[in-house]
Amino acid sequence: MGDDSPSEDEFRFHTVGEQLKAARERLGFSLADLAARTRVPMRHLESIEKSDFAALPGSTYTLGFARSYARAVELDAIKVSADLRSELAQGGHEGYQAPLQNYEPTDPARVPSRTLAWTAAVIGVLVVAGYFIWRSMMLDAAVDITMPAPMAQNAALTPAAGKSAAAPSPDAVATGGLVVLTATDTVWVKIYDIENKRLFEKEMQSGDSFTVPQDANKPMIVTGRPEVLNVTVGGKAVPTLGPPEKTVADLEISAKALLSRQPAATTTP
Repeated sequence: MGDDSPSEDEFRFHTVGEQLKAARERLGFSLADLAARTRVPMRHLESIEKSDFAALPGSTYTLGFARSYARAVELDAIKVSADLRSELAQGGHEGYQAPLQNYEPTDPARVPSRTLAWTAAVIGVLVVAGYFIWRSMMLDAAVDITMPAPMAQNAALTPAAGKSAAAPSPDAVATGGLVVLTATDTVWVKIYDIENKRLFEKEMQSGDSFTVPQDANKPMIVTGRPEVLNVTVGGKAVPTLGPPEKTVADLEISAKALLSRQPAATTTP
């Protein structure tokens, strides 16, 4: 090498700030020029050049500023960031933790203000609260319009599909109300009306029950074990439909008919 060649010491910089400053001066940029290019405040760029990290907003921002500086002066931003991490760690700056991955913070000029952040948080809370209030109101409305279980069961047993649910007729109310048959043992039962229209036919098991439709036209029953059928009219028990193990047929089981035969059937079977 000739005597005019730069010595090795001229290219050896002890800090990242010195490397960045030398690159800036080599390109002929002032700090003001660099601040305009990187959108980093000039005072922060000057603090990086002087390694005055205490004057910077924090280690994470310092790394981001340095990387922006390095790109502006055509240096390897990743290497500069790694060197600066080592420099910060060796300097023992309080609160510094080496990041798990390369991270460049957002330009501080674009970071939302604290007021805006709190406003967004409050709006988020109000939206969540409004959703839960709306959901609670919808659930309450759904409960109000849901048919209670006993009513649903009686509706399922009503044979006249397609007919509107009419209110009980005055005659039905006057004669005692609903007629309900409940099995206490296994028994075959068929119920039909005067026009031989089948209303119910099934082998009932103990605990099964059937409510006779109030609009049925003279409902009648056929069964071979009338003694295992408990019959109520308007919730009140009436005598059995016949003697044990004796088939009854064409026996009217409307409320009026059952109540009219009650006095004559009060004797002990």
